[in-house]
Amino acid sequence: MAEVDPSEVALLRLVAQRLAGPGEPDAAAAVRWLLAAQAQDLRGALLSTALRSPADGATDGATDGASDDPAGERPAPGPAGARSAPDLAGVRAALASGALVRSWPLRSTLHLVAAEDLGWLLALSTERQLRGAASRRAGLGIDEVLVERARGVVVDALAGGRRLAREEVLALWEDAGVLGSAAVEGTGGGTGSGTGRVPQRGYHLLWTLSQTGTTCWGPLLPDRAGAGASDEQALVLLEEWVPAPRRLEREEALGELARRYLASHGPATLADLVRWSGLTVREARAGLALARPHLEALTCGGTEMLLDPATPERLARHRDDARRTLLLPGFDEMVLGYADRSATVPAEHAAAVVPGGNGVFLGTVVTGGRAVATWRRTGRRTGPPVVARAFDGGDGGLAPAVGAEVARLGAALPA
Repeated sequence: MAEVDPSEVALLRLVAQRLAGPGEPDAAAAVRWLLAAQAQDLRGALLSTALRSPADGATDGATDGASDDPAGERPAPGPAGARSAPDLAGVRAALASGALVRSWPLRSTLHLVAAEDLGWLLALSTERQLRGAASRRAGLGIDEVLVERARGVVVDALAGGRRLAREEVLALWEDAGVLGSAAVEGTGGGTGSGTGRVPQRGYHLLWTLSQTGTTCWGPLLPDRAGAGASDEQALVLLEEWVPAPRRLEREEALGELARRYLASHGPATLADLVRWSGLTVREARAGLALARPHLEALTCGGTEMLLDPATPERLARHRDDARRTLLLPGFDEMVLGYADRSATVPAEHAAAVVPGGNGVFLGTVVTGGRAVATWRRTGRRTGPPVVARAFDGGDGGLAPAVGAEVARLGAALPA
């Protein structure tokens, strides 16, 4: 079993995640390869997906299961470093077509997933997530009677392929008395909208209906000017929007999750798998036992890590590209996808990426596989659109490389 250092782990992860070397052919393939991509910041999630599916569609054929291709019929590899602008329009199109959806399939956290994968991912986690949220729902006056009232209002409003914005759904619930304070007293909801909204009740009802498979977030809504898509998704009925979901037995689902996570994020550990998926250690071990024959092992600091067998060869072909400078959104899987992030974010600088420990991750500048700075949009009409702050407090001489990456990303950069 090969021993590697953390810097090599970081480079291997970059190519495994399709951030270096050729990307996936389209946005749906990029998310399908990752299995799920954290997406509470939708603009950042759109860019994260686009970074893995460049506009030229360049790919060396490595998609889910590619390392198992016995015929070797993959397209010829693209040239090292041949990475065009990210295809943000392609990500929006994948949401519009229903190929991608957004919901809470892992750890009660919003993720983008390929539409066909959402159902079986929810089935793995729903019971535990609902149980874990029981006290919070009780504190908001949410009982089963209220949930079913809210569900009935939404199903009636969305049936037949209709779609609604979040505020439109909340307005319907308010009119139906679902959000009123009377429900806190255990009455199953008020009888009118005069009592006002109980803070956070609407959010938790949206989460509950999506967690239980009634709804999901689908296409982007038109912007207010009607000139294009906004950055707000419409709520849709899951069974209408995803009419042909994959259905997996629980054991099969555990193996599928473990295999696809480790192939797309590896090298990664059992602890990384547990943290990313929200599975129990016992469930993760069961999945890993099924996935292991499809994976390769190495060690870093004596700890076993697992990865797709194709990843080392992929890095060998695209090592120069993996060493270049990247601007990653704050919640990118390269940072968020692991329990131990120190291979990419040095432990001594972790607080700079999450200032105040408030759970809000800043965008990172990654060079040679390692985060060396944070970045943000300036919001100015003149001057550089992005400012980078190196972990030592200056710009670390990053300006030329950051400027080149900003030029490549162009309009895809989130505001």
